[in-house]
Amino acid sequence: MSEVQRETMEYDVVIVGAGPAGLSAAIRLKQLDADLEVVVLEKGSEVGAHILSGAVLDPCGLSALIPDWKEKGAPLNVPVKDDNFLILGEAGSLRVPNFPMPPLMTNHGNYIVSMGNVCRWMAEQAEELGVEIFPGMACSEIVYGENGTVKGVVAGEFGRNPDGTEGPGYEPGMELHGKYVFLGEGVRGSLSKQVIEKYGLSDGKEPQKYGLGMKEIWEIDPAKHKEGTVTHTMGWPLGSNAGGGSFIYHFENNQVLIGFVVHLNYKNPYVFPYMEFQRFKHHPIVAELLEGGKRVAYGARAISEGGYQSMPQMVAPGVALLGCSVGMVNVPRIKGNHNAMLSGKAAAEAAHKAIKAGRSRDELHDYEEEVRTGAIGKDLKKVRNVKPLWSKYGLAASLTVGGFDMWTNTLGFSLLGTLKHGKSDAKATEIAENHTPIEYPKPDGKLSFDRLTNVSFSMTNHEENQPAHLKLKDPNVPVLDNLPKYAGPSARYCPAGVYEFVQEEGEKPRFVINFQNCVHCKTCDIKDPPQNIVWTTPQGGDGPNYPNM
Repeated sequence: MSEVQRETMEYDVVIVGAGPAGLSAAIRLKQLDADLEVVVLEKGSEVGAHILSGAVLDPCGLSALIPDWKEKGAPLNVPVKDDNFLILGEAGSLRVPNFPMPPLMTNHGNYIVSMGNVCRWMAEQAEELGVEIFPGMACSEIVYGENGTVKGVVAGEFGRNPDGTEGPGYEPGMELHGKYVFLGEGVRGSLSKQVIEKYGLSDGKEPQKYGLGMKEIWEIDPAKHKEGTVTHTMGWPLGSNAGGGSFIYHFENNQVLIGFVVHLNYKNPYVFPYMEFQRFKHHPIVAELLEGGKRVAYGARAISEGGYQSMPQMVAPGVALLGCSVGMVNVPRIKGNHNAMLSGKAAAEAAHKAIKAGRSRDELHDYEEEVRTGAIGKDLKKVRNVKPLWSKYGLAASLTVGGFDMWTNTLGFSLLGTLKHGKSDAKATEIAENHTPIEYPKPDGKLSFDRLTNVSFSMTNHEENQPAHLKLKDPNVPVLDNLPKYAGPSARYCPAGVYEFVQEEGEKPRFVINFQNCVHCKTCDIKDPPQNIVWTTPQGGDGPNYPNM
């Protein structure tokens, strides 16, 4: 525990993160018992400010939580009307027919949404039930009890100087204690990472796998807009360099949500995910759609892709991991928000049962059992082999063998069993001398943009007079190891231009961290080959301010 003296507040349940998982847990707790004291702490400046998702939402999670969501005005306004799947070549495309795909791949009954706005609406529902929600409150530290249980979190610390010392306006924050603490921080959450390591929750599990998702919102010519149309693509421009693909969703108000995902297990350190995204928009199909339109927003975040075999143990004494803190994305469906909601609901029910029985700060095994054997586990188990097939054997194998495996799993069996993922994404990176640098076209400023210009469309802001929240375990590693061995991949894998190697004439290279650009995607924490970069929370309210992501 920290030496700093702080005020404390006591709650029944403390929830970190106002995403779909955390808000679902808060709502369900108050539905079950209006007298429970529940608090939600959100590091973004407002609920939704740090939420970025595709997103086509399967409403099953929301329907389980709030059956009358439609009458209550949930912002699910664009039902999917048309579903397309394309394999791209450099100049053309091949449409894959829908009929051979397993039933789980259909988007019938789903909605194109802004998950940021869905979370804003969910926060309103939670507050009406009496949940306390505090945005701008970054949780920087776990508070442990004497016997090693998770007792609470430290939130709202402000005013440290860049060197880490206490500044003139220093505020130590508060300790918020709970009978149970729920961590719904999203992918690679900083507190979740600590808890997983402290309690060995990933022991015996496959390593978590990740993708980097980048997204722009475009306003396009109304004549080209087809509200409710969903298109997914694979193939060009990635080719054999990396796994991944794109989404193009025709949203409301003549807007198109366009995104690109690059799997982070790529070998070639010269791969530049952001530039792959920008190049993708020059494909004839995409360029024609966007021509005459304008980009109005940009953002990026990592996606947990390990699925069923990579989910760590979800509970430890006093704490439960929710949603993407565990990794509940169905990779072939590119959907995880429904499972995040279901996980929050399940955790709430387990905590309510425990508190009612007079328990506290023990392990909520009922929650873990429900996730692994209930709707979430069944959803993820059916598709568990698609990602490892893709990683090891490429796109064709994932489409053919993976598709066959999904069909057999739909019938209740698998000839493949459960395949392993193998290396972590950091260890998958190979040394530069084994690869050829990749030439990327220069952005034209119309369809494609440089990183710093695009970052300005994420409304990212960090108070610069604070310690950098991106920490180096060893400050010598970037220049002495990563640059000569891997050609300095952090200068490319970051979608916000945070990292650069600067060399003045006659001087040795310097590694510069422009932390004010950070959009909190966590890619550096995941992909850095020696795992030398550690992502921590900046002071509350800092980071992107996404309006409709």
